[in-house]
Amino acid sequence: MTAYLANLATLAAIFGILAATLNVAVGYAGIFSVAHAVFFGLGAYAGAQLALLVVPDALLAMVVAALVAGGLSLCLALPALRVRGEYFVAASLGLQMMATTLFTEAKGLTGGMGGLVGIPRPMILGVEVPTLALALTALVLILLATWLMARGSFGRTLRAIRDAESAAEALGKNINAAKALAVAFACAGAGVAGALFALHMSFVNVESFTLDQSVLIMAMVIVGGTGTLWGPLLGAVLLLSLPAGLSFLPFIPPTEIGAVQQILYGAAMTLLMIFRPAGLLGDMRTGRKA
Repeated sequence: MTAYLANLATLAAIFGILAATLNVAVGYAGIFSVAHAVFFGLGAYAGAQLALLVVPDALLAMVVAALVAGGLSLCLALPALRVRGEYFVAASLGLQMMATTLFTEAKGLTGGMGGLVGIPRPMILGVEVPTLALALTALVLILLATWLMARGSFGRTLRAIRDAESAAEALGKNINAAKALAVAFACAGAGVAGALFALHMSFVNVESFTLDQSVLIMAMVIVGGTGTLWGPLLGAVLLLSLPAGLSFLPFIPPTEIGAVQQILYGAAMTLLMIFRPAGLLGDMRTGRKA
């Protein structure tokens, strides 16, 4: 049971990182993307290959994963951010679909559907380190960075872009640069989460980085409250705990847990949008807290 709870806590911290970083783009900058799992996957494959082929150093794996995911996000975001609103959502959906195919077909880098196996456990200076400790440390640092950003001029610029992009542009704000930096931060954080996920699971394949995963991460942000510091983390804990709780119910067959989980997710999202559209920790008067 202790190992089970430690595994659940580690996954909650990893998905907390994913939700917190996506919230920077969605909640602070108003950039809705359904491709966060793409950069989660890039980080996972980069970290896994580094551990398999070079050295199983967790810190190096996270740095490389952040650089790969953040760097590629800039290359993709700079042209894509010229479109706004639902057009950007459509562009991110296209990216997600294309990336899923590439992850499947690039067998030399990703192992295809079979994935990458035998990934070494995380180590620092030759000493094995619990993934939970690494994930919690990374989560705290990302939350701290988000809090500092929200209190600074860059955070105010992002909120101005989110609430009135044309007005922010008229005031001389470089909206494309600000949005690109927000996307790069979010995707670099997803890369860190991916490296941690690969090192923790010792196995990764494309099934962990599909559109369903991107939608789940977005749901975590919305359930907890976009534009809040703690909301995405709360959403991650709740949505990850649900399937774990269902597994203890004797009247639900193990083969039906996935279907029941999807039904409950859908019902929860519907009820939330009706009765609490700002999310669990959002401000009902303004729709957000930041």
